[in-house]
Amino acid sequence: MDERELIARVRAGDGVAERALYDAHVDRVYRLAYRFAGDDELAREYTQDTFVRAFEQLGTFRGEAKLSTWLHAIATSVVLNGLRKVKRFHRRETELDDAATVAATPRRAEPDLKRRLAQAIDALPEGYRTVFLLHDVEGYTHEEIGASLGIETGTSKAQLSRARAKLRDALADFAGEWVS
Repeated sequence: MDERELIARVRAGDGVAERALYDAHVDRVYRLAYRFAGDDELAREYTQDTFVRAFEQLGTFRGEAKLSTWLHAIATSVVLNGLRKVKRFHRRETELDDAATVAATPRRAEPDLKRRLAQAIDALPEGYRTVFLLHDVEGYTHEEIGASLGIETGTSKAQLSRARAKLRDALADFAGEWVS
């Protein structure tokens, strides 16, 4: 069955159609929530909240954009509001006890790229981080990002460019260690 028919059946109260709609989109919504929250438990909570809100507001979906774009706009809003409410971002740091072990082990110049990149992304201003994650990580176009966030396409492009520049600056010393 096509997506329009599925939406019509959900609006009519069909629980099977509701489950099918959920199953079709839950993985991508979770990945988006996880990329913003950096925590499995928070991502699951935000995914659930996204679908609760989406099913409550499905009557307002006009079909002008793809359903996935509309869902991701809701997910982005839910996650960013949730993170503001909790006032915390998941920190990806080594525990103090683990740090002593790491420091005692002699290393070559081999920094943890994954950790450094995560910290650099977390340090981006909210708008830059949102556009960066939606475009470069999730693969959305600037038009889709603009529609879901309520910003102009040019604003999305500018924020992505600035986000990439900040990431280059934040990781420049890391790259320098590996350039011969």
